[in-house]
Amino acid sequence: MLFLVAALLLLGVVLGTVAHAPLGFTLVAAAVIAVWLGVFALRERHARRGHTSTH
Repeated sequence: MLFLVAALLLLGVVLGTVAHAPLGFTLVAAAVIAVWLGVFALRERHARRGHTSTH
């Protein structure tokens, strides 16, 4: 429950910051985050594909 409260508080701070940031900066930051998440997903998929699990 504490994690959820902290996550919602952080989300509110981030959304408040984005609301006051210029649109160009917001779009660049969103693109950087999207690329980072894409790279992370590809690395995870590649790591799981090479690893056989007994579960």
